[in-house]
Amino acid sequence: MSTKYLLDTSVLVLSLKQDTTIRKRLSATEVSYIPSIALGELYYGAEHSVHVEKGLAEVDELAKTMIIVSSDSTTAKVYGYVKHELRVKGLLIPDNDLWIAAVAIQHGLTLAARDQHFTRVAELSFEQW
Repeated sequence: MSTKYLLDTSVLVLSLKQDTTIRKRLSATEVSYIPSIALGELYYGAEHSVHVEKGLAEVDELAKTMIIVSSDSTTAKVYGYVKHELRVKGLLIPDNDLWIAAVAIQHGLTLAARDQHFTRVAELSFEQW
């Protein structure tokens, strides 16, 4: 059984930059999932770039190759629980990353990311790419 990956923004940005390590990992992955939160971060990056139209087109193309996973009320419940647990431990991470972690936990996906702070989320299946 192959691992199903939810890709964090940090991995997606490297994919857009044609990073060979990330490209190899993605080509070896049967199906990749992208959280709508990360997709929003990519669109923001494109809008904020020097080459807006090119960036938007690249994000559009990337989004076509993956399954987009949206947040819902169950995600919100997971988010609330995880944020509370991290706050109690004094180990908060950025809110968008909390939402991304909640999506991964909710759907039983392994989060592929570059950010080490995801290791603070005990319930999360995480791989550093």
